[in-house]
Amino acid sequence: MNIIVLAGGLSTERDVSFSTGEDVCKALRERGHQAAMLDVFLGYEGDVSEDFFVRNDAIRSDDKKIKSIDPDLDQIKQMRGDCEDGFFGPNVLALCRKADIVYMALHGADGENGKVQAAFDLLGIRYTGSGCVGSAVAMDKGLSKKIFLEAGIPTPKGFSVRKGQSGDLPEDMAYPIVVKPCCGGSSVGVSMVQSAEEYETALQTAFRYEDEVVVEECIKGREFSAGVLGEESLPIIEIIPKAGFYDYETKYQPGMAMDVCPAELSEEKTKEMQNYAKKVYDELKLEVYGRIDFLMDADGNLFCLEANTLPGMTPTSLLPQEAAAIGMDYGTLCEKIISLAMEKK
Repeated sequence: MNIIVLAGGLSTERDVSFSTGEDVCKALRERGHQAAMLDVFLGYEGDVSEDFFVRNDAIRSDDKKIKSIDPDLDQIKQMRGDCEDGFFGPNVLALCRKADIVYMALHGADGENGKVQAAFDLLGIRYTGSGCVGSAVAMDKGLSKKIFLEAGIPTPKGFSVRKGQSGDLPEDMAYPIVVKPCCGGSSVGVSMVQSAEEYETALQTAFRYEDEVVVEECIKGREFSAGVLGEESLPIIEIIPKAGFYDYETKYQPGMAMDVCPAELSEEKTKEMQNYAKKVYDELKLEVYGRIDFLMDADGNLFCLEANTLPGMTPTSLLPQEAAAIGMDYGTLCEKIISLAMEKK
């Protein structure tokens, strides 16, 4: 197959996206596909013939190594020669239309909020992952929390607050709390808050990224993630940060966290978490694959945090580890994702 692996963009997870894209592209090439990685924002200004798919240098991008801090997006914007404000770079849509399918290696708001998916739907471009509706709903943590509550899915108490509004805590919430951008990812802009003074600082930090943030109670306990591939629940993985919480640096710098898969849970608790993960997947109208994050307190109570519609496929990512636990190697996982996407109507 001719496959575009779409990466980059203007998300705070730009570096993560390139790491996912490189590994996916390499795996697909090793399995006989003509796969080429493409930066959705910087685009490609060379020849857009079919030869694009067999070239190893068919990518124009910045340094793709994941750094310990999120990237300088203003600097990225200055790199595009056409000086246009549009999201799609030169020849991106033309190349995507030539592909049999686009593997979505995008992460963060610009790739997971449904806008790219909606554009592709209108242009008849096949792509991996959830459609525009599921992507948009899952990306909005405030909206998805309301859906969890309506569907009987346990989730931490919390509320959304927009810039300029009062963020006063309701009477049934007390410190410590968590403050995070409503539509961000990879824990960028997330703060663990212990006091009113820290709360104001945390709001300012989160509002640097978005005009709406989510404030929720801090659940102390173990952290898990449960993948769903098609209609199949994957083994649960436990994430154990070596220090602090599972923030951006801990997620992507090797050695910062220990992952245990399958997680050391009772069969009953494993089934409960997998059932909730599948219910989240269905309620949010997700497709092809996804990853649902949970916390479990000292009493064994589960709390769903959020759903990831385009889970990372980096060397430290969770979904490939979950697939490996059932004997599915990285390349097979990539092809399975493509196969399920090709079946979408």
